[in-house]
Amino acid sequence: MNFFTSTSLPKAGFEEFETLHDANAVTIERIASNNLLNGQWYDQDHDEWVILTRGNAIIELDDGSRLSMTAGDYLLLKAHIRHRVTETSKDALWLAVHIKDTSNALDQKPAG
Repeated sequence: MNFFTSTSLPKAGFEEFETLHDANAVTIERIASNNLLNGQWYDQDHDEWVILTRGNAIIELDDGSRLSMTAGDYLLLKAHIRHRVTETSKDALWLAVHIKDTSNALDQKPAG
């Protein structure tokens, strides 16, 4: 399998999500975007690290700031930082790593 090839391109104005790995506290996704405009707002309970591997995009944060991204740009979105993708090129391709907090589970000691 090759990260940069896909059998299909999402319809214009949409994104396609593919989970590449999901275990323990980490989920890795391949996200293809096609001329997305004003995507949905996300407020996640975990950190997300993203890199734009192809194309161009603009991410808007809840405070109104807008981040222009080109291929190679990456960003760490901390938990509960509201954000959305407001614009992408036709060929935008992302790698997203979702990092769930397991500190509470690690702090527990076995009974006995």
